[in-house]
Amino acid sequence: MAKDTPPRWDRGMHQRLSRGEAAALGELYDRYASLVHGLAHRVLDDDDAANRVTREVFGHVWENPDTYDPKQGSIRSWVAKVTQRLAVQRLRRTEAEAYEARGEGSAEELEQRISQVSVAARADYIVRSMPTPLWDALELAYFQRRDYRQTAADLGVTEDEARRRLRLGLQLLSTANTQARSGSSPPGTGRSL
Repeated sequence: MAKDTPPRWDRGMHQRLSRGEAAALGELYDRYASLVHGLAHRVLDDDDAANRVTREVFGHVWENPDTYDPKQGSIRSWVAKVTQRLAVQRLRRTEAEAYEARGEGSAEELEQRISQVSVAARADYIVRSMPTPLWDALELAYFQRRDYRQTAADLGVTEDEARRRLRLGLQLLSTANTQARSGSSPPGTGRSL
């Protein structure tokens, strides 16, 4: 699995975008279009809407490179945060229109749906971004039903290391609910899509 981009790449990309280099936008698109489309689709459950959000995200990145703050995380995290925000805005708008057209439903139901979708998209992003050693431990323990001793043996690590990886992986996943609701930026480390 490829690791996230180094901070030097992020700084260079940000500088290039700030200067208006079209080639930089193309490179960013090539690198993150599948991430953006995947996150948008996870929120909207609609390919056409996800395509529109993908275009909006890269339009936003092109027009507003100054909204990226390296202190807040990687460019990958920034792009994911912009995607989440724009996809949720689109979902809120389309669901509100649908509720209004049907004459049923409430604002509370709409917000509950949006909250559920945001948490699910955030959890999906975390799983896809999780460092490989943590993901491997979780996969063995939860999908293949191995205990921590079997996980340690399968990974060729100590039992303490297996427990540490499982604990860290679960801690990352536990942030999905909190950070999706607060609008925090996803962590930018680990596995790429």
